[in-house]
Amino acid sequence: MSRVGKQPVPIPNGVEVNVQASAVRVKGPKGELEMESVPSVSVAVEDGAVRVDRASESREDRALHGLTRALVANMVQGVTQGYRKTLELHGTGYRAQLAGNKLVMQLGHSHPVEFSPPQGISVEVENPTTIHVDGIDKRLVGQVAADIRAARPVEIYLGKGIRYRGEYVRRKAGKAGKVGTGE
Repeated sequence: MSRVGKQPVPIPNGVEVNVQASAVRVKGPKGELEMESVPSVSVAVEDGAVRVDRASESREDRALHGLTRALVANMVQGVTQGYRKTLELHGTGYRAQLAGNKLVMQLGHSHPVEFSPPQGISVEVENPTTIHVDGIDKRLVGQVAADIRAARPVEIYLGKGIRYRGEYVRRKAGKAGKVGTGE
C-alpha cells in the first residue's frame, strides 16, 4: 500500500470537506477549493479526517492513490494557512513596484515588464527587490511565481535575474583569456 496514500488527512477546526461522486470540495477561513476525483480512487470523510482508498493494485491506481491524498492535503493546508513564494531580483537597476493590481518590473530591458496576477493570487512588493506571491491554491501560486521568474531567468555568468528566495545559482567562469606559457 502507498505510504503517502494510506495516511489520513486531519481536518482542522473551521474546515469543511464535502465529497461528492466526482469532486472534493474543501472550504475554510481563507477560501474554497474544488478538485475532480478519479473514479478508481475513493475519498471519504470519517472521524475528523479524510481517507483515500484505491480500487485495485494496478500501477496507475497506486500512483493516483498517493497523488489524490497529497492534493487533498494541499487543499486543506491552502484554505487554512495559504501558500507563499518569495522572489528576489538581483541586478543593477532591477526593481519591482505595484501599480494598482499590476506588478511592474524594471529588469534591464528597454521597457518595463508588466504582470497581472490571476484571480485568487495576491502579489506584494516588500521592497524594490523582493516580491511575495500569496494564494490558497499551491499549484497556482507556484505557476504564477514561475511566470514572474520567466520574465528574467537567472543568468549563469553574472548571477543577474529573478530567483526564488534561498535558491542557489551555480555560476560559471567567464572567458579565461590566454592561458599557458605565454609563447
